[in-house]
Amino acid sequence: MALKMNLENIKKEIKNSANSKQAEILQRFFKTGKGEYGEGDIFLGIKVPEQRRISKKYQTMPLKYIQSLLISSIHEHRLISLFILIYQYKKADEKTKKKIFDFYLKNTNNVNSWDLVDLSAPNIVGNYLLDKPRGEVYRLAKSKILWERRIAILATFEFIKNNEYRDTLKISEILLKDNHDLIHKAVGWMLREVGKRNQAVEEKFLKKYYKNMPRTMLRYAIERFDEKKRKFYMKK
Repeated sequence: MALKMNLENIKKEIKNSANSKQAEILQRFFKTGKGEYGEGDIFLGIKVPEQRRISKKYQTMPLKYIQSLLISSIHEHRLISLFILIYQYKKADEKTKKKIFDFYLKNTNNVNSWDLVDLSAPNIVGNYLLDKPRGEVYRLAKSKILWERRIAILATFEFIKNNEYRDTLKISEILLKDNHDLIHKAVGWMLREVGKRNQAVEEKFLKKYYKNMPRTMLRYAIERFDEKKRKFYMKK
């Protein structure tokens, strides 16, 4: 029997996988309290491998249903919708990839947690722009919205994997004075990924900016350096 691709079925399956104890842990971990970055987010307590399993099962779901999941206040609904989108993107022709890319950018207000960004931005935004002009990531990097700025720097992870570092470094420069810890961590992480492939490129950037970098960003960036070099960069 063919699987019925409707919201009722997938929401029921998601609900049946819920774990209240795990949900409580995730509510704290993702800072969902008043005034915190994840304020109001609702968790069902479903681990990522199980969410991937559900996503794969419903990977041919129409875009209108993906949209309905993506606007949900339930975190797992949004992550599963993004996993489905990634499955579809990987199998798509160029025209459909453009459609998914545009759909993603129209819904960045719903890609509103660091895990949602990190698991989707490189696979969709970064991958789509690999062989295209990259103005869109610079627009996002200058956004007033935290998650769009994180999408910008995380999208460059796909460029880094293809040994292209220029955009990561330029966007890191744009975000050097960002006031949010989640951006400091993301930039430091991407700089570290550059260094894993070409430490000389990373160090050229660090020597220019390390004295002005937020400490968290710097710590993330130099995490893989030997102790002597870490001490050098941490001494401002």
